[in-house]
Amino acid sequence: MAMLYGKHNHEAEEYLEPVFGAPSEQHDLPKYRLPKHSLSPREADRLVRDELLDEGNSRLNLATFCQTYMEPEAVELMKDTLAKNAIDKSEYPRTAEIENRCVNIIANLWHAPDDEHFTGTSTIGSSEACMLGGLAMKFAWRKRAQAAGLDLNAHRPNLVISAGYQVCWEKFCVYWDVDMHVVPMDEQHMALDVNHVLDYVDEYTIGIVGIMGITYTGQYDDLAALDKVVTHYNHQHPKLPVYIHVDAASGGFYTPFIEPQLIWDFRLANVVSINASGHKYGLVYPGVGWVVWRDRQFLPPELVFKVSYLGGELPTMAINFSHSAAQLIGQYYNFIRFGMDGYREIQTKTHDVARYLAAALDKVGEFKMINNGHQLPLICYQLASREDREWTLYDLSDRLLMNGWQVPTYPLPANLEQQVIQRIVVRADFGMNMAHDFMDDLTKAVHDLNHAHIVYHHDAAPKKYGFTH
Repeated sequence: MAMLYGKHNHEAEEYLEPVFGAPSEQHDLPKYRLPKHSLSPREADRLVRDELLDEGNSRLNLATFCQTYMEPEAVELMKDTLAKNAIDKSEYPRTAEIENRCVNIIANLWHAPDDEHFTGTSTIGSSEACMLGGLAMKFAWRKRAQAAGLDLNAHRPNLVISAGYQVCWEKFCVYWDVDMHVVPMDEQHMALDVNHVLDYVDEYTIGIVGIMGITYTGQYDDLAALDKVVTHYNHQHPKLPVYIHVDAASGGFYTPFIEPQLIWDFRLANVVSINASGHKYGLVYPGVGWVVWRDRQFLPPELVFKVSYLGGELPTMAINFSHSAAQLIGQYYNFIRFGMDGYREIQTKTHDVARYLAAALDKVGEFKMINNGHQLPLICYQLASREDREWTLYDLSDRLLMNGWQVPTYPLPANLEQQVIQRIVVRADFGMNMAHDFMDDLTKAVHDLNHAHIVYHHDAAPKKYGFTH
């Protein structure tokens, strides 16, 4: 039997209508209140993408340490796990186990002693990890101070750190009522001045922060030397010892593969806690961080809360609560995907690219190198002295931006704020081919500036310019 068919008009109109002919493209939508009517998913997607068109390419952002590429398989895995709430241990027990495995992997990487009982957790980036490490130091100090009979109301507790600190430490001190004792940096000490660090330590010091990768210059604090100084101090002050927290936001997943012989971690007796950013050289998209304590005694129990888990209880410590588990799952993917050899190969390539850039920039003849990428893959430099130069590093940043490169120019911290530098961070997705392209563009930018007919800046005062941590 033959079927008869009539006229049908079931085509969805929104798929026939060109997206740029849609009503939403014919007028400016409200931006600071909800629009009255809904849009089709296609229209909403197009509008949001168009808003982001002029924001720049994250791969060309040489200001940030944060990861800007992950393998497609990792991206799909993270997309599929976005709905998992990392805090719901009982609902997602396998995710909780993956977090546990990551903590164990990291503690092993940082040489947690076999005869101690390490503990740790994932965080929302290193900022939360620093907050947790700082809180543990404050609460532990308070117990020691009370046992020693110290008047807790006589002075506020304080934290000792170099002037190269990241802003999260300033936030910690403000949020939790702690004074910041800042050890100045100078041209001879572009990291923590170990010879004078004890000048800033007293009975109210909750701890000393050592930095494995200063944000401004990429240099490491000499933690082995700091540990010796602290050991001597603690022998003289057995009732109120001080301990070290290592802010390894940048170096924690880089140094173990590039300089495994460098002793900076739990191999040092006075290092009691370490934080790192998984979304930096842990090679995960933002934001995931980690904090590990070498032994449970350094994490006061009143900071630990119990969460229901498989009919029992699981100890947790966090400032944030509900958040997606996708990033920590992405971290576990990287750990099992790359392994020790893979991380070493990736970081070695990154190191080689940084060293190439430092050498190439030196050949340009316009710069005085401050850090040449010999530790973290970070290059920073200032302009070499030349009286007839009419442009500044700010102008060079502008020129590079014309080709899409985002390169920050900024002054150094207190006592060095008259020194303006430029910084390049080399990440895993910045390969040697891109490095050569960048040098071509920078060399041309310098040539154009040297032959320009405009005096760019009469005001040479240092200012901040697109500086991103």
